[in-house]
Amino acid sequence: MHRAILLAALGLGAVAVAAVVVGPAMSRVEQPDFRIEKQDGDVEVRAYGPLIAAEAEVKGQRREAINEGFRLIAAYIFGANQPKAKIEMTAPVEQQKQKIAMTAPVTQQGGGARDGDESWTVRFIMPKAWTMETLPTPTDSRVRLEPIPPRRFLAIRFSGFAGDDAIREKTDELRRYAETHGLAIKGEPVLAFYDPPWTLPFMRRNEVMFELADGAAG
Repeated sequence: MHRAILLAALGLGAVAVAAVVVGPAMSRVEQPDFRIEKQDGDVEVRAYGPLIAAEAEVKGQRREAINEGFRLIAAYIFGANQPKAKIEMTAPVEQQKQKIAMTAPVTQQGGGARDGDESWTVRFIMPKAWTMETLPTPTDSRVRLEPIPPRRFLAIRFSGFAGDDAIREKTDELRRYAETHGLAIKGEPVLAFYDPPWTLPFMRRNEVMFELADGAAG
């Protein structure tokens, strides 16, 4: 009996060790460069240079939307493009809520969308080795390539499962920080997820980021 318990414990221990090793290993991919202008605990003011994103706009609830968006963009980087080139995986996967305008068939950034009206932009930042001229053309019209100008963000990092409650809590915390420190933020929060789903909760890296308005002090 004791031997069976010991073997079970060793088995669980091996699984835990494998998760600790494999999770971070799978996350050791290229990430966007940024400069930290200010750090206050888990909160940072970051300056990003110009980037290129592969994006897809999908509708639905947050979890379903990021899964669908991930599928579309992953297909693009794995060869659903002309001329069927492979592009390196990057981190994080970003997700940002959009709002469907009520009176026109266009979308605009903003919050407060009703259930069923939720629209999300899911994006991968392309590796630095690629340019708009050299990136292959997506074969799926739902995937688009977008140049992103230099921007500054207010960001907060947290571990654990990035459920709706945790995201809401960190978003509110970041809004309070911006208000307390006189930082002007704009748009909807950008959600960033760095790790594969099997990563142990305490090893995960999640972020909520708000773009800072032009001229906002750091």
